[in-house]
Amino acid sequence: MLAYLRNSWRGLTSMRTALVLLFLLALAALPGALLPQYPLNASKVADYKTAHGLWGTLLDKLGFFNVFAAPWFAAIYLLLSVSLIGCVVPRSVDHLRALRSEPVPTPRNLSRLPHHASSVVDVPVDGVLATARARLRGWRTRVREEPGGVATVSAEKGFLHEAGNLAFHVSLIGLLVGIALGKLFGYEGQVIVLADGSQFCNSGILGYDSFTAGLKVDGTDLAPFCLKVDSFAAHYLPSGESSSFAAQLGYQTGTVESGPWTPYTLEVNHPLRVEGDRVYLLGHGYAPKFTVTFPDGAQRVGLVQWRAVDGNTLLSEGAVKIDPPGVTSEAVRRRSQLAITGLFAPTSSGGALVTSIYPAPDNPEVAVDVYRGDLGLDSGRPQSIFSIDQGLVDSGRLVRVARQNLRPGQQLRLDDGTTVRFDGAEQWVSLQVSHDPAQTSVLVFAVLALVGLVCSLTVKRRRFWLRVSPRDGTGSVVEVGGLARTDQAGYGEEFTRLCRDLIGLQARKEVEHAG
Repeated sequence: MLAYLRNSWRGLTSMRTALVLLFLLALAALPGALLPQYPLNASKVADYKTAHGLWGTLLDKLGFFNVFAAPWFAAIYLLLSVSLIGCVVPRSVDHLRALRSEPVPTPRNLSRLPHHASSVVDVPVDGVLATARARLRGWRTRVREEPGGVATVSAEKGFLHEAGNLAFHVSLIGLLVGIALGKLFGYEGQVIVLADGSQFCNSGILGYDSFTAGLKVDGTDLAPFCLKVDSFAAHYLPSGESSSFAAQLGYQTGTVESGPWTPYTLEVNHPLRVEGDRVYLLGHGYAPKFTVTFPDGAQRVGLVQWRAVDGNTLLSEGAVKIDPPGVTSEAVRRRSQLAITGLFAPTSSGGALVTSIYPAPDNPEVAVDVYRGDLGLDSGRPQSIFSIDQGLVDSGRLVRVARQNLRPGQQLRLDDGTTVRFDGAEQWVSLQVSHDPAQTSVLVFAVLALVGLVCSLTVKRRRFWLRVSPRDGTGSVVEVGGLARTDQAGYGEEFTRLCRDLIGLQARKEVEHAG
């Protein structure tokens, strides 16, 4: 049993296993990029499941719509972490020992090495050693004496190769740990804010339209700050393609809803960094404004964001739901609720069928259907802010009482004297607040991984030996040998230069050379 466990551990902590697991992790992450995900857009997941039937249901059960929270993805992630730690830690210890150890002694027969040469020079042993020390500056060297007055020099260079290799793998471990800490203690939320001075405060998860919390985040201790979106400006090319987006906002830090507002221009890929959080500009759209005047003169203003159904022209759809004022009877209130649904065109084509031809609000028009009846707001069931419950329409609890195209300032009149006036449209922005306490460490480890990879690919580990034997008179016999431990490519030229500098200029007779 112990032998089985030992062999299993050795197999798990081998570099080959780590590479296989790294490939499997990349492969397992592909569905997260190719399929809609619950944390990002649950409605798209529902649409995908509806469109693909049994196949969509099967993918949902297997966790493909929430890949990074799936057990099988966590298992690969955990095995990769264990494999890298078990593989890199022993190698790091061995490398530290190698860094502290002396260069290996000179082999007895240097002619067996891939690179070797020998020569007779008219310089004594001490002179050759002095020349060798000067030439091998920057190498780790050790001079040893042998019987008969023979001296040897052992030199090593290129320790950065192994150090870079280990730094790369240690950085991978750091990246995995940093990402895991970010998932545990980080959070991410999206919220839509009207660009008319409306505010948003990061005081709790209830202020978000969608919120994804780490396993150790309960939403009660968020970074305190407030945002106020004063305006939004988008510029478009004549083709309708966007050229720039910018939201002018102010923010407060510290105690929520206190202190001065600090101005900031929020642009795409230029987030606001505040209280350790990052605020991104994700998108924008329009919120048509309607004023509903009831027969008794009471007014209600509806201003709710509508979602774009055409990303190129920002043709939008949505619903504005209004309760009648001054109605105390529950039965009467449920019979007289109003819903204004339809399409909004920032630049209308001008036909009977409203459509948009340009995303800027150059010629706004809205096509509305007005429904009266029970909107189901008190049923306790969640419903989309962008549409009404079609089941209520089919059952007759909601009845369409008017349909008309409206331009700003125009109104329609219902059968009971109620008027609905279209007052134009405000712009809204979609913001994302991200908190990742490990982002700095992830960046540091990513840079270290890149540096380590460059070192391991460019630096070569090589060794050089020199043996000097005294010769009758004042001369010496010099033998040299070289070995590249990891890659011989390129070492031949360096070895030739070493030979030339050490024995080439003073050589009387070249005894042997190979390499």
